[in-house]
Parts: sequence; C-alpha cells; structure tokens
Amino acid sequence: MFKPHVTVACVVHAAGKFLVVEETINGKALWNQPAGHLEADETLVQAAERELWEETGIRSTPQSFLRMHQWIAPDRTPFLRFCFVIELEQPLPTEPQDDDIDRCLWLTAEQILEAENLRSPLVAETIRCYQQPERYPLSLVASFNWPL
Repeated sequence: MFKPHVTVACVVHAAGKFLVVEETINGKALWNQPAGHLEADETLVQAAERELWEETGIRSTPQSFLRMHQWIAPDRTPFLRFCFVIELEQPLPTEPQDDDIDRCLWLTAEQILEAENLRSPLVAETIRCYQQPERYPLSLVASFNWPL
C-alpha cells in the first residue's frame, strides 16, 4: 500500500514580505515555509496552526487554501503537501518554539525565488503559486464527522 507523508505549509505574507524559517541541516542553513507533518488527532488546518506556532511563535489561522502538491523528494520519499495562506497586516516579531529552527526571516518573493538554500523546490513553487490569483476556501480540505 502506498503511504505518502502528509505535510502542511503556510505561506505567511505581510506588506510585500514572506515569512521563512531557517534551519541547519547537514551543516547548511536552509529556508522553508513554516511547515511540518500532520500529527494524529488533528485536522489539516490545526496542523498548519500548530506548525506556524512551533516554528515562528506566531498564532494565526489560515484564511485560505492555496494548493496541494504531490511530490517525491530526491531520496524517493513521497509527500502530499497541503499549503495554506495567512495574510497579516504587517510583519510580526517571531520567536521559534522549535529548537530545530535557527531563526525566521521576512523576505521578498524575489529573495526566495533566487535563493540557492531552499530546503526543497516546493518552497519556490509555493511562492509562485501564491503569486497567482487562485485561492480556495478552507472548506475544500474540511474534515468530515471529526470526533475531536
């Protein structure tokens, strides 16, 4: 049976800047959106909220669903990545709660798209998707008969 990893990511935008998290992996500082795995007993939106809080210290709820990417990482790990949009009025201070996050940065789309230290090509692809006008209601990924 095929069992891909289910992950969530948040494109956090404020005043023309995007929030990225920096983490050191194999000695290299890499950039990603606030993102992580779906945990047991949580909805996709709850996972996005949790990951945002853990990686940035910001508490916010996604306003819309952006895209779902089916992706196979270079190590052949399959992923389903659900990406959400959070629009803020202004960049907020950050305080990562996750020890794996070194720092957070507010960057322009161009800085992200031109960066050579992205954790995966999905980081840039998600910014390109954000630049398109399509946004979808959160009900598109709603839970059904959720008991919790």
